[in-house]
Amino acid sequence: MTVIRLVKRAKRGNKDALLQLISEQQDDYYQLALKYMGNPHDAMDAMEEMIVSLYRHITTLKQNDAFYSWSKTILVNQCKQMLRKKARVQLLEEWETIEVPSDADPITQSEQRIDIEEMLSFVNVYQREAIELKYFYDLDYQTIADMTDVSLGTAKSRVFTGLEKMRNRYRGERDD
Repeated sequence: MTVIRLVKRAKRGNKDALLQLISEQQDDYYQLALKYMGNPHDAMDAMEEMIVSLYRHITTLKQNDAFYSWSKTILVNQCKQMLRKKARVQLLEEWETIEVPSDADPITQSEQRIDIEEMLSFVNVYQREAIELKYFYDLDYQTIADMTDVSLGTAKSRVFTGLEKMRNRYRGERDD
């Protein structure tokens, strides 16, 4: 069944249709929540809260074909809210989705992860978040803008400026 058809059914109160929509992307939701929350337990809590919110607000979705973008935005906002409540300002410390060629040895892979983590430590949290959403989750700029509640231009600027800072740092230049 198509996304649009399932969304229409969910809007009419069909819980099974909503659960089917969620289950089709549950791994993506989980990975996204895990990145924000930092541990599986909190990630699952965020997903549960997202499901409740989706059920309550599904009728407010204007474009049925935008369900997944909308639901991921709700998940991100839920994660941010939970982090604020716990007074944590922790973002994405471990990356399970870094793609390293499979023929690379474990030492090289580990060094590359350390290099990426180190380079990302030189950008602010907003730039880091935008860069990670763009390159680790392969999200387009509009989705990043929607998820972080900023304009399209701001999302692009955060990625570009953050990459520029990382590039300069890598070349040994300082941006102080």
